[in-house]
Amino acid sequence: MNTQRNAELKVNRNVRTLIRQNVQIARRNWGISTNQIASLRTLTQTFLLSLSAGDLSLLNGSWYVTHAGLLRIAMRRRCQGIRTALQERHSDAHTGRWVFKAIAYKTRTSKGFVGYGDADPSNVSPLVRGTEMRIAETRAVNRALRKAYGIGLCSVEELGWSPRTSEPAQQNQPKTFNGNGVGHSNGRPRLRDQLCLLIRQYGLDPNLVKAYAAHFCGTETIKDASRDLVESFVAHLAASAKEDREGLICKLNSFSRVQEVRQ
Repeated sequence: MNTQRNAELKVNRNVRTLIRQNVQIARRNWGISTNQIASLRTLTQTFLLSLSAGDLSLLNGSWYVTHAGLLRIAMRRRCQGIRTALQERHSDAHTGRWVFKAIAYKTRTSKGFVGYGDADPSNVSPLVRGTEMRIAETRAVNRALRKAYGIGLCSVEELGWSPRTSEPAQQNQPKTFNGNGVGHSNGRPRLRDQLCLLIRQYGLDPNLVKAYAAHFCGTETIKDASRDLVESFVAHLAASAKEDREGLICKLNSFSRVQEVRQ
């Protein structure tokens, strides 16, 4: 009995520590509201999601779970496996449209929880064009896992992408942003928009991305960097997120520690 009691106390302490860490990170990076803090506490206690590990992201004032966070939940709950299958009847390689079916098995005898995911050039970021098949499979897996473990949060990877409507009065005029050309230029997309799309697509912390960008460009802030340097950073960030998101999260978290030292 004492051993079981001690184990329960240890778990409770770990949960309280994780909640405290998540709230500190959220307040430092986003300045979140009381309601958002309450939601974060509940999510942390229920699913043991960690902001520092990239399990959650705050987008437009709402919390979203990430693919990495869902996989960690599945591992902790001893998920027995995930099976995916391409839905050839509904897919079209010529137009880049892919549909996947995923089944998550909580136990060996479970019939499984089914989720579908689709992706095509109209609902993914232009920065990850050509990866629609993988995105569709990821979305299917995310939906199956959310069903299996009762997670009401939408995942970051399930979010579609909607191009911004041009402003009629200025759509033919070149724009700049803080003097470094981070805007429309000769028909090119705004670099700031590309960064926002990457941050949303992969559930990255915007403040840490800005710090990483300044370090990459060798400037005090990203606003001081030239357009060419920012373009290089955007391309680097897109490649890193696509090839090794976990490694990128670790890299970004190192800038969180640098900010703490500066403060």
